[in-house]
Amino acid sequence: MVTKIQNWPPLSLSHTSPTPSKFQNFVGDNNCLETMVETPINGRIRQALTVVNGGHDVGLSSAPPSNAGSDYGVIEFTREDVEALLNEKAKKKERFNYKERCENMVDYIKRLKVCIRWFQDLEMSYSIDQEKLKNSLEMTKQKSIEIEMLLKIKEEELNLIIIEMRKNCTSLQEKLIKEEAEKSAAVESLSKEREARLDIERSHTTLSEDLGKAEREIQSANQKISSLNEMYKRLQEYITSLQQYNGKLHTELSSVEDELKRVEKEKATAEENIAMLKGQLTLSISSQEEATKQKDDLASEVYSMRGELKQVRDDRDRQLSQAQSLDAEFMKLKESRENSCIELDSLTLKANELEEKSSLKENQIKALQEKLAAAEKKLQVTDVSVFETRTEFEGQQKLVDELQRRLEDSEYKLIEGERLRKKLHNTILELKGNIRVFCRVRPLLPDENRSTEGKIFSYPSSMETSGRGIDLAQNGQKHSFKFDKVFIQDISQEEVFVEVSQLVQSALDGYKVCIFAYGQTGSGKTYTMMGRPGHPDEKGLIPRSLEQIFQAKQSQQPQGWKYEMQVSMLEIYNETIRDLLSTNRSSSDVTRVENGTPGKQYTIKHDVNGNTHVSDLTVVDVHSAKEVAFLLNQAANSRSVGKTQMNEQSSRSHFVFTLRIYGVNESTDQQVQGVLNLIDLAGSERLSKSGSTGDRLRETQAINKSLSSLSDVIFALAKKEDHVPFRNSKLTYLLQVIIILSHGIS
Repeated sequence: MVTKIQNWPPLSLSHTSPTPSKFQNFVGDNNCLETMVETPINGRIRQALTVVNGGHDVGLSSAPPSNAGSDYGVIEFTREDVEALLNEKAKKKERFNYKERCENMVDYIKRLKVCIRWFQDLEMSYSIDQEKLKNSLEMTKQKSIEIEMLLKIKEEELNLIIIEMRKNCTSLQEKLIKEEAEKSAAVESLSKEREARLDIERSHTTLSEDLGKAEREIQSANQKISSLNEMYKRLQEYITSLQQYNGKLHTELSSVEDELKRVEKEKATAEENIAMLKGQLTLSISSQEEATKQKDDLASEVYSMRGELKQVRDDRDRQLSQAQSLDAEFMKLKESRENSCIELDSLTLKANELEEKSSLKENQIKALQEKLAAAEKKLQVTDVSVFETRTEFEGQQKLVDELQRRLEDSEYKLIEGERLRKKLHNTILELKGNIRVFCRVRPLLPDENRSTEGKIFSYPSSMETSGRGIDLAQNGQKHSFKFDKVFIQDISQEEVFVEVSQLVQSALDGYKVCIFAYGQTGSGKTYTMMGRPGHPDEKGLIPRSLEQIFQAKQSQQPQGWKYEMQVSMLEIYNETIRDLLSTNRSSSDVTRVENGTPGKQYTIKHDVNGNTHVSDLTVVDVHSAKEVAFLLNQAANSRSVGKTQMNEQSSRSHFVFTLRIYGVNESTDQQVQGVLNLIDLAGSERLSKSGSTGDRLRETQAINKSLSSLSDVIFALAKKEDHVPFRNSKLTYLLQVIIILSHGIS
């Protein structure tokens, strides 16, 4: 029997309570609060204490003494105190009293020392503060870098989650199509809902395509950005090397200019000596013209190098003027021409050497000019390339921003689509019925095949009852039964779970859902609910439901949902509640219950919010399906199982598995609170067939009584009687809220 409570929709967080939430740390995203206590940077508190001009009224501070060893404590000087101390003058009556004047001067010097020491301490504290601020800035920068790395990692994780979510959407679409094929009879009554669902599917498909395109565009943009960043770094390094090379060229050029100036000075001196000692005016004029020509050529070349050799041209002009002035003195020097011939020859040789050096330097200058021009050309090309790279980078950045905006829009549309899906999903389940009864046929055992003649059961083939009806033959009479769904004997565990999985999803959406297995002993209830250990293909409804819930939890994390889940397991044995997860449970407690002696007492309470609580019951926080599987194994080992004539391993108690789900979506301000109850009832049996005696007899009587009480409660609610006997058994009282809400009773 499957029960889904639709009367309690998901809670909203539109009005949050000022009190702390009952859960704060969620699986997959641990939110930690940091409390920062701000303290003074320099770690000391200044005491306001004024220095009096007299000097003797300076009081001691309550702060500890300074490290300078002064007789005074830590004193706070204001600007007025310092000015008063500096502007203090000696009294007139003390000018002629030398002793008193000396004492006042000593006192004045002491106060000046205190003031200077205070300024030194203040300067030291400022330097310490500055160093601390620098360290804090470096730590902040490091944290910023770490946060950027975490954001990148988070973005990659979100991309992986989006891919997984798309796969889940595809599987949900396939399940929805299969359900529509099976429920063809309800097409006319659900035409409007189906059209809306198809619109959602199309919007999901378009959103998935847009999301895939956006992801691919983002990946390509990120690759381009990374390549552009690398190119930009290489260009920066190349520009730096060019700048260094350009600086080196400028340095060499300046050294060449200095050498050229020195050569020109030596040449000018030689020309002066030649002009003074040369006997013939013609030779002097020709040499001067040649020197002038060389100077002009050199000046033109140097002028092409940004006017840096302007000084050389000025020197040449001065030398030309000096040569012209020497023409007037030529007549005076003519007499000493013969005596200076030997010296003239040597100076001529020296002048020739200097001219050769000058020509060599000119060639070097030309080569440097060519290198400088090439470097400037390369620098211009590099500047253009850097500008183009920066422009392309800005364009890519705009594209990334646009893709990010489209991604945010797609996520918002996805959230809205998920909200509409939940609404339509639960509307469809409401149309199917809050209470749904399924029938599963167990395969016949070999003994049953030999002891029966003909077919015991058959399935009607009419369209109305196909897949929903079963006919039983007994004593020559045929009995027809109709259910919401009939599972034949060859059906697998997975196919049974597909029909129930929609209700499990409703529990995650914030509804109260109850699924329990009812039937005779040996009919396969425990196999349907728990499955066969060690066979993954034969897992029961409980482990499959938990796997679906945790998978849905992971798929909804990118949408901002955070869940906390709690598990409890108990059994009702002989109308006594036993905690199957208790770590303090001893064998003496079990023995007392089996002997009829009451063990630990558990109280069932229902609050005004429709929640059921069992006092002192062990509740475990779970974060994965593996943890729940471990707890299920522990509970199965602790459950009461016995042997009867009808079943070698008969469950002698009602097993109740409860999963409480608390979900919060901070981005949409939503809160859900769902409950999933999975119950494996003990099998009913006839005393005449079971042959139970002693403890087994008492167990059988307690089981039949509780199952009879459950049927009485359901019939009383169906007839809308004033009194419903919930308290006739622990089972019905425990499920009171679930049963009431499933019948729409408030």
